[in-house]
Amino acid sequence: MKFIHIADVHLGASPDAGNAYSKSRTQEIWNSFAGIIEKCRAEEADVLLIAGDLFHRQPLLRELKEVNFLFAGIPDTDICIIAGNHDYLKKDSYYRTFSWAENVHMIQSRDVTCIEIPRLRLAVYGLSYDKREYAARAYDSAYPLKKQKYEILLAHGGDEKHIPFKTADIAALGYDYVAFGHIHKPQELVPDRAYYSGALEPIDKNDTGKHGYVMGEITEVTCKAAFIPCSMREYVHLDVPVKEDMTGYGVREAIRHAVEDNGVQNMYRISLTGQRDPEILFDLTNMDSYGNIIEIADNTKPSYDFDKLYEQNKGNLLGKFIQNLYNRDKESIEYRALCEGVQALMETRRGFK
Repeated sequence: MKFIHIADVHLGASPDAGNAYSKSRTQEIWNSFAGIIEKCRAEEADVLLIAGDLFHRQPLLRELKEVNFLFAGIPDTDICIIAGNHDYLKKDSYYRTFSWAENVHMIQSRDVTCIEIPRLRLAVYGLSYDKREYAARAYDSAYPLKKQKYEILLAHGGDEKHIPFKTADIAALGYDYVAFGHIHKPQELVPDRAYYSGALEPIDKNDTGKHGYVMGEITEVTCKAAFIPCSMREYVHLDVPVKEDMTGYGVREAIRHAVEDNGVQNMYRISLTGQRDPEILFDLTNMDSYGNIIEIADNTKPSYDFDKLYEQNKGNLLGKFIQNLYNRDKESIEYRALCEGVQALMETRRGFK
């Protein structure tokens, strides 16, 4: 039995609203989800497991119809869904009354329950959130009931406010496979037996690294599973070193080259590091050549000639400040404090001639 495990698709999300790519990003997430449907068809997957947060918020009726159309297009794949903390089952949620295609099975109980797929000799267990937070340890005693030969737990959570658990307890339950959602970074909890698939596409600037889905197969004797990266973009945190002789245009070029080297399709948080000419202040609003930088932080330090400054300011506050911390190691906290203090005094021009 082949399965594909996804979670945290967050259809309807608009990551980084206001940036140049944010409007197209919403559609990209839908396209990525449609790509999983095509993958199910190409791989002849028997089951598609969706471990919560298919939507970023309460799904609209038209959105459910779009999703159902895609599901109906792979009738040989059974789809099993739970609602997570983002698309939880409100009292008036369209989830509650929607008529899914015959191959779609949604668990709507707030307690762990089971759906059976006899043709696959499969039982899938799980629960759906009916509120944003669910702090009970609902999976600790969710043992399989031996209703079918193969048994899978579909789960969502893993922090204090969203069904906390211990990996050892999950491993001891005895499922053939446990498909987790909620944590956006893919993780192997139990080799071949329990995974966070991670978000299908990164939706937050801290969702760094590869994103995609888990592909697996359960046989008579074992389960084999592996994470498959497939996201259209990645968030990348990137340090760009600055040299003392670089002006704003030089820094812009350095950022452009760094982005090209790491992929112009990706999204970046840039940190400028190193030392700069004290007379130079960089205009960070003019550094985004490709429209894919969400944040630039200038963490450079001005490269002062402390010997010269000391000679010029022996008798004032600046001179005394330099004298007190003069021979500190350049990597020490004291030296950093010296640089910041000198910069502040130089900018205000107070306390010295």
